[in-house]
Order: sequence, then C-alpha cells, then structure tokens
Amino acid sequence: MAIRKPNKLAQTAVIKQILKRCSSLGKKQSYDEQGLPLDVPRGHFVVYVGENRSRYIVPISFLTRPAFQTLLHQAEEEFGFAQDMGLTIPCEEVVFQSLTSLLR
Repeated sequence: MAIRKPNKLAQTAVIKQILKRCSSLGKKQSYDEQGLPLDVPRGHFVVYVGENRSRYIVPISFLTRPAFQTLLHQAEEEFGFAQDMGLTIPCEEVVFQSLTSLLR
C-alpha cells in the first residue's frame, strides 16, 4: 500500500473547514458582532482534548506543523469534522500539552 502525499490545495481546503468550524464554537461564551468568541484571540482557534474535552486555545500557526497535522488527521478519521461541540483531538491531555509546549 503506497502512502500518498496530500496536495497543498486539499490541505488548504481542510484547514479552511477547520477554521470555519472552530470560529463558531462554544455555545456558552460571549460573541462579538461578527459571531466570534470574545475569549479567543485573533489568530487562534479552539480544540477540545481528552476524555473530559478540556478546551485549549491554540495559534493558527500550529496548522502548518507536521506534528499538529497528524493530530488533525487522527481527529478527522475518528470523529470527522461535523462535531457538535467543536474540533476534538483524540489524544490524552498530557500528550497534547507536551506537544504544544514543543511547538511554541
């Protein structure tokens, strides 16, 4: 079985889908006039991690990092992108915190 390399256009489409989905998350949060959560700074998005679905705000720049893209592909395979509460990363919180600290 050959491993195919995803093309840039397909990756861009997936990233846009993620950002669109993540920009409208959190039913209990306050929103600005554009419908974006007030607690998420510009250039960041929200993901949910672990069994308790802890909420993390991460920079958009993580989307270009191969390690984070691996997590996104795992999320797509396990949950798809049509999730009720937002983008869930199938990973233990400790592992996610370790990975994001390395990416910063």
